[in-house]
Amino acid sequence: MTQPREWQRFFDAHAEHYDENGFAQHTEAEVDFLLTLYPILPGARILDVGCGTGRHSIALAQRGFRVTGLDISAGMLSVAREKAEAAGVSVEWMHADATRFSLSGFDMAICLCEGAVGLIEKGEDAEAHDASIFSNIAASLRPNGAFVMTALNGYSVIRQMKDEFIAEGRFDPDTMISNYTDEWDLPEGLTLMTIHERLFIAPEVIRMLRAAGFTVDNVFGGTAGHWARRFLSLDEVEAMFVCRKRG
Repeated sequence: MTQPREWQRFFDAHAEHYDENGFAQHTEAEVDFLLTLYPILPGARILDVGCGTGRHSIALAQRGFRVTGLDISAGMLSVAREKAEAAGVSVEWMHADATRFSLSGFDMAICLCEGAVGLIEKGEDAEAHDASIFSNIAASLRPNGAFVMTALNGYSVIRQMKDEFIAEGRFDPDTMISNYTDEWDLPEGLTLMTIHERLFIAPEVIRMLRAAGFTVDNVFGGTAGHWARRFLSLDEVEAMFVCRKRG
């Protein structure tokens, strides 16, 4: 691994408290829903990119799947290993940057809850960053392999922007990049965060996914805890992209 990224340092520090977040309390229902999207047979190989503390990886392993969990944060993976051992399941854990990994032979891949997509550094090309992740995931899948991803919904954030944010340098409408400091109420306490993000709307994400070799079958509302086969609303926090690698 190269010099730790800002998000890597954040997740290393947050790892012990990650599973206390409200959005992380719906794992079983989320896995139930994932398994309705495509026919995935027991014993299939599943790649969890940005697996964090392994909540989806472990739940899938408990259902008989062979799971590899990949994450940039050693701290998150340490918690994941402890949880898997306590649950009595075997998961292959891989410490890697989602923009720089090489695997193959998987039947399905997931990348959920902003575990990798969108986590950019200041000055980094957001489109190149996410395109690299999509290309790596496509290369890891067998032909027609499934890929399910959730990402921040750019429509929702844009609807909250104001002209004064542009004047203050918090949002650039030419690049769709936000730069601001925010106070996050995390389980471990209030934490001051510097946010740098490129806001993508659904057609842009679909274009990048297609360029990486995917067919996008559906776009659903993907806010954690509220997954369903329903349209993406403009105020939805997250969008879900349901895809297949082209054969």
